[in-house]
Amino acid sequence: MSRLADALSAIERVVLGKPGQIRLCLACLLARGHLLIEDVPGVGKTTLAHTLAQVLGLEWRRLQFTSDLLPADVVGVSVFDRESQQFQFRPGPVFTQLLLADEINRANPKAQSALLEAMEERQVSIDGVTHPLPEPFFVIATQNPHEHLGSFGLPESQLDRFLMRVTLGYPDRQAERALLMNGDRRELLASTGAALTAPELLAAQRAARAVYVSSALLDYVQALIEHSRSTFQLGLSPRAAQGLVRAAQSWALLLGERAVMPEHVQAVLPSVAAHRLVAREGSDDVSGTNLAEMLTTAVPVPV
Repeated sequence: MSRLADALSAIERVVLGKPGQIRLCLACLLARGHLLIEDVPGVGKTTLAHTLAQVLGLEWRRLQFTSDLLPADVVGVSVFDRESQQFQFRPGPVFTQLLLADEINRANPKAQSALLEAMEERQVSIDGVTHPLPEPFFVIATQNPHEHLGSFGLPESQLDRFLMRVTLGYPDRQAERALLMNGDRRELLASTGAALTAPELLAAQRAARAVYVSSALLDYVQALIEHSRSTFQLGLSPRAAQGLVRAAQSWALLLGERAVMPEHVQAVLPSVAAHRLVAREGSDDVSGTNLAEMLTTAVPVPV
């Protein structure tokens, strides 16, 4: 737990005024989930992603998604070797422990889909050969809101593979004054060391999975899932249900709790559910965050 506290502190020294979002990001990775950071340009999405990569002590690579990106630029390509008279596979940047997919919705859907197998099965299949990815493997992606020019909205199948979507928003007055006084956060990031090692992170993931989940708590989660499917046009998938439990376990671990409580589920639910929920046709233009709040309000907490 002390090492996780060190990691949280290290991230908070770089990314100011966002303790809740930082805790959500770390909970997502402890739950072995992929993370999507969405917000307008200039609020620190890429800085947060870089900081997470550095503090977690993992091998990581950054891939800038652009409109001309090809699937081979992501996963790799087989190249014919004249000497051996055989095709040799050259791995792409996805073969790393942590992939920073910067501005993922700038790429076309074909390039985006190159990550589907990697994110779900932690492997890549090329020319009939399956190549396993390193362990652990995470994707931390950033994206601008879909209404911005030059962006391609991620399809539901891609969004569902992200355990959480986190938004940062503008900093408060105190945090922004610190940003103005102290300059570029990348300078501080350069001097920030790893607070965890890969074995320690794997051990923390196992500890999160060991946090107790009662039958009553599972009843509450199932009630949330069932209500989402009966109320909205697109509800929460079984993948989302499993992720919600894992995220709540990780949130409880970060708080030093031994069992998952309903408030832990409620704390992570908006980040797990908002990018998955779609209102019924004819409804007012309601955001996914509002739908997640409606879901929390509609389903009673077990007593």
